[in-house]
Amino acid sequence: MKKQLLWLIAAILSINCGVMTSCFSDSKKSTAVNATDDCSQFVTLTDIVPDAILEIRYFSTYNFVGMRIDGYEEPTALLTKQAADSLKAVSDDVKALGYRLKIYDAYRPQKAVDHFVRWAANVNDTLMKPYFYPDLDKHVLFPQGYIAEKSGHTRGSTVDLTLFDMQTEKELDMGGTFDWFGPESHPDFCGNPETGEYTGDNSKSPANPKRSITAKQFRNRMILRQAMLHHGFKPVDTEWWHFTLKEEPFPDTYFTFSIKPIGR
Repeated sequence: MKKQLLWLIAAILSINCGVMTSCFSDSKKSTAVNATDDCSQFVTLTDIVPDAILEIRYFSTYNFVGMRIDGYEEPTALLTKQAADSLKAVSDDVKALGYRLKIYDAYRPQKAVDHFVRWAANVNDTLMKPYFYPDLDKHVLFPQGYIAEKSGHTRGSTVDLTLFDMQTEKELDMGGTFDWFGPESHPDFCGNPETGEYTGDNSKSPANPKRSITAKQFRNRMILRQAMLHHGFKPVDTEWWHFTLKEEPFPDTYFTFSIKPIGR
């Protein structure tokens, strides 16, 4: 009961102070926020990047909630036309290196974000804690910014992805799983993403000082990062898999339509 009260107080303070940013949100400060169900400027990603592999985690039960998320009607990926075109250029580059893009999430409707918020408020639902946030008590997910009421994904130009090695026919080893809540997911964990230098410094993992990633795993993260940055995407400092188109066409619009192939 005490933990729930502390969480509620912290969440209210965070909302009132406007500091709720998240590893699921890179939302910009804006005086105007628009909401619309108009999908006319979106495309089905595989129509533009046919080589992309889809593993849409929020359509499945293997995600931090443990159930299919509201708004994911089909296991497909949607993006704005501009973001999809830029991702096609990324795909062409990494294919030349022997990789394919594997997509975990792209456009995310507001109703999905609302589902995350409801889940976070229920501190007794910890079904997937061992897999995605074993080092954290669930009541800190709001105050520490892991869950927020708005997400950059809902603006349509953000994508969560990794690389698939065509030679081994496996995901490239990034030293950590998608949607892991913790410093091990940060691009600067054990290295400097600005220079690409591996340092082995795992001091940002206080819950488990022995946890680290290898030089090869860090280098694999940098392959993805550099390909994305080269074609106009920007990273966040909390997730190695998360990128947003710098010149996103709808910086202040949060879309509400459900996920299914465009035109259906």
